[in-house]
Amino acid sequence: MLMEIRSLGKGDIKNALDLVWLVFQEFEAPDYSVQGISEFEGFLSIYSITKMMDRNEIAFWGCYNNAALVGVIAVIGKTHISLFFMLKEYHRQGIGRQLFQTMIDTCNNDDNIKRFTVNSSPYATEVYHRLGFVDTDEEKTVNGIRFTPMEYLIV
Repeated sequence: MLMEIRSLGKGDIKNALDLVWLVFQEFEAPDYSVQGISEFEGFLSIYSITKMMDRNEIAFWGCYNNAALVGVIAVIGKTHISLFFMLKEYHRQGIGRQLFQTMIDTCNNDDNIKRFTVNSSPYATEVYHRLGFVDTDEEKTVNGIRFTPMEYLIV
């Protein structure tokens, strides 16, 4: 299996957001209220995401298996992970860790960042723990979105 991780441009974003929505519906939506699902879907607006890209507020990386996009990570403001999704058949193969490390290396090289945050969904908390994140508060629900605030420190 030949995997390639690369930065995504605006031309890649529709495919990335489609992948995120597909994985969200399978793994996250069952734990969310109708309000939470609607709120997340609204965040995935291609118009608002590309505007954020134009303002350099969000950056995306994708993992490709040959020409097929199989995983995505996005960071807002170079320190907050906003999206981290992998197709089911690619779970537990180290691809997420590679995506995460690519994001850290890129952001850290640019600005010497030492702290990353995420609001982890209930499904992903164990994934983030395995990556080295620690909880900074208890689970919360805001606008129907369930999450646990977490941080990752580079020492």
